[in-house]
Amino acid sequence: MKILITGTAGFIGSHLSKKLISQGHEVVGIDNINDYYDVTIKEDRLKSIGTENFTFYKINLEDDASMDEIFKNEKPNVVINLAAQAGVRYSLENPRAYIDSNIVGFTNILECSRHHKVEHLIYASSSSVYGANTSKPFSTSDNIDHPLSLYAATKKSNELMAHTYSHLYNLPTTGLRFFTVYGPWGRPDMALFKFTKAIVNDEAIDVYNHGKMMRDFTYVDDIVEAISRLVQKPAQPNPEWTGDNPDPSSSYAPYKIYNIGNNSPVRLMEFVEAIENKLGKVAKKNYMDLQPGDVPETYANVDDLFNNIDFKPETTIQDGVNKFVDWYLEYYSTKSKEK
Repeated sequence: MKILITGTAGFIGSHLSKKLISQGHEVVGIDNINDYYDVTIKEDRLKSIGTENFTFYKINLEDDASMDEIFKNEKPNVVINLAAQAGVRYSLENPRAYIDSNIVGFTNILECSRHHKVEHLIYASSSSVYGANTSKPFSTSDNIDHPLSLYAATKKSNELMAHTYSHLYNLPTTGLRFFTVYGPWGRPDMALFKFTKAIVNDEAIDVYNHGKMMRDFTYVDDIVEAISRLVQKPAQPNPEWTGDNPDPSSSYAPYKIYNIGNNSPVRLMEFVEAIENKLGKVAKKNYMDLQPGDVPETYANVDDLFNNIDFKPETTIQDGVNKFVDWYLEYYSTKSKEK
């Protein structure tokens, strides 16, 4: 198939592009390579994809004319929207960036998918949509009406917008709520990257909520495996869905929501210990209060995912952290030699 992926210079997008190309698909990539974090790592991720069966366009999702032109020329069978303004805390500083990318940009994805007869739209949502929910594990059948950040609110909006297009235009849409993704080529603003960098450089790390955080850390290869399987399974109408007792995760329309998480929350201090174990160094720690917009715990119910594609993430924290640290040390060793 020809698969259009937005956010191909991103962490998950670059891994997914390589996976789908290895399976024989042709990938069309879109990314604006913005400077939310160091663009060098984005450019290097793109290089790691190679050029075989891969075409790349550097544009903004908000550029509706350019987006329409790409869809018209490339005629993708499947679209996977991973592009978004990322980060919970940055949404407190620069809310408009989230509206531009995550709302206006996603509207263009929906419109192009509708007009150019895309067979299946898969898009990234986020575990952050669960917001003030305290019922664990988080289920896609839970109510998500109390987001704690604008980032979370835009992701919930994407799910609502997708349902509208599934209903009005019979466009199969599949939303994926990712739970704290980590691994090689990860984002420099994420905890694993920041912690590893600080420990390597003998600097202190900031440990929020005094270490009393639980996260359903999910290794990137598990995320990518799940998406690659879902490519082949467009959302279907749920014949048992009823408006009297509406299930938020499915619909009478071709619409489906999945959690993709490890289904095994880990204490933040255990995560830090895994990095310390791999590096053979003990971190200096600054214990801090919970940050605005953060939730203390995430925990994914992945029953639907397992039932529908016979897969669920299960990479252990130590294995995943080891692979990240190996990549980190090699990547920055190579970078220092290039200077």
